[in-house]
Amino acid sequence: MHKLRRAMVRPGRDLLTGRVEVDECYVGGPEEDLRGRLNLEKALVVVAAQEDGPGIGRIRMRQIVDASAESLMPFVQESVAPGSVIHTDGWLGYSPLERNGYEHEITFLKGKKKTASELMPRVHRVTALLKRWLLGTHQGAVSHKHLGYYLDEFTFRFNRRRSKSRGKLFFRLVQQAVTVDPVTRYRIVHPLLAKAQTNHNLLGSGE
Repeated sequence: MHKLRRAMVRPGRDLLTGRVEVDECYVGGPEEDLRGRLNLEKALVVVAAQEDGPGIGRIRMRQIVDASAESLMPFVQESVAPGSVIHTDGWLGYSPLERNGYEHEITFLKGKKKTASELMPRVHRVTALLKRWLLGTHQGAVSHKHLGYYLDEFTFRFNRRRSKSRGKLFFRLVQQAVTVDPVTRYRIVHPLLAKAQTNHNLLGSGE
């Protein structure tokens, strides 16, 4: 399954455009007495949801190490086309958006009568669906080191939820599977060790 999940991100896929909501969420781990960005036991995921009228268009997701601008900006730049409107809350990690070529719309959540899910409904709806999918379909048994693969699967399924041809979806996945680099079982089971070994080999070869 992980081999197929790795193929669910199409090389050179189109960037999101127009008006896009971006926010982070935490998945997994205990929640006692920890709120929002203070919860370090959970995996942090940043989500971008493209507006489609009152509904949701395409989405992008990525697991990140923290909510700093250094983590958030690469995700936005690799997910959303320059010139698009990025709608976020008031978190300072999004402050570099304008100097990186985006229009930045900020909704400060503190002191508002409406809830965050009402002020930024699309990204919160996607977050709720993701958590329900992880807890329901996968019984919450998704480790942090493999979460990225599951985010790719959820994104693949969500972005094609309106497809009338399920067989074509399978065909497209097979097409993509033969275009990505092969992956060994060792790299799937031990992604961090495999990455460290690859970096060591590159340094040893002088690259």
